[in-house]
Amino acid sequence: PLVTSFTGKYGSIQYFVKAVLERPAVPDQSVQTELQVISHIDVSSPALLMPVLRSQEKMVGCWFFTSGPVSLSAKIERKGYCNGEAIPIYAEIENCSSRLIVPKAAIFQTQTYLASGKTKTFRQMVANVRGNHIASGSTDTWNGKTLKIPPVSPSILDCCIIRVEYSLAVYIHIPGAKKLMIEMPLVIGTIPCIGFSSRNSSITSQFSMDMSWLALTMPEHPEAPPNYADVVSEEEFSRHVPAYPPPIDCEEQLCCPVFAYIQEFRFQPPPLYSEIDPHPTDVEEMQPVSFML
Repeated sequence: PLVTSFTGKYGSIQYFVKAVLERPAVPDQSVQTELQVISHIDVSSPALLMPVLRSQEKMVGCWFFTSGPVSLSAKIERKGYCNGEAIPIYAEIENCSSRLIVPKAAIFQTQTYLASGKTKTFRQMVANVRGNHIASGSTDTWNGKTLKIPPVSPSILDCCIIRVEYSLAVYIHIPGAKKLMIEMPLVIGTIPCIGFSSRNSSITSQFSMDMSWLALTMPEHPEAPPNYADVVSEEEFSRHVPAYPPPIDCEEQLCCPVFAYIQEFRFQPPPLYSEIDPHPTDVEEMQPVSFML
């Protein structure tokens, strides 16, 4: 398949459609136009649905003048996302140092150019988000802090001259020291995920375990079923039921399928209780009976 069209810092991948008109004894005429090509990446593939988890710890200070460690652990639900999606970030930060730290997260794009046996790399930040300050001896937790993906080029991973890769970095800015950073691989695709994420799975598990809410929604006295006239209108009834249904011959009924006559009684209601009257003789014979114990 063709590689996705791309224009980067030191190179590009472009496609053109060229038409040539050849005429004898006259110079040829040609015209060309640029063509955009997109190589689709489905983020619903099993390799891109796996969660990514990283953790790291750093001792702030040098030699004997250490002020304590700073630990960071971060997680994303899956590896593949598309443009416009928001990435929920889960992180835990613990500051045991004596300095005020600031957690941050960013999406980096790395362009790699390969030509004549040489490699050149260009890296840039395409989106970022910032957390709250964390004082000394305190901790902070990100429970799904979102970072939206801007309109960027999809990942290019199968080209021999240009590669475009992405990563999600969660890092901590420490005054007077080198920042503590965790990078997780990220793939920007073109076909969004249609499966259930881990967030939906957790909601499903909570639904199956806690059924106490069901008693609050059930009415104490169930309502009666609706009347047949409220469900089927007269117009719909007359459209499906003929005014004068043809008589059914017993001999023809044996050779015709039973389903041929089902549509005739499709919208007919059951008879009312008042329409089924007992026989007069049965009414006269009915006498009250008394029992003695």
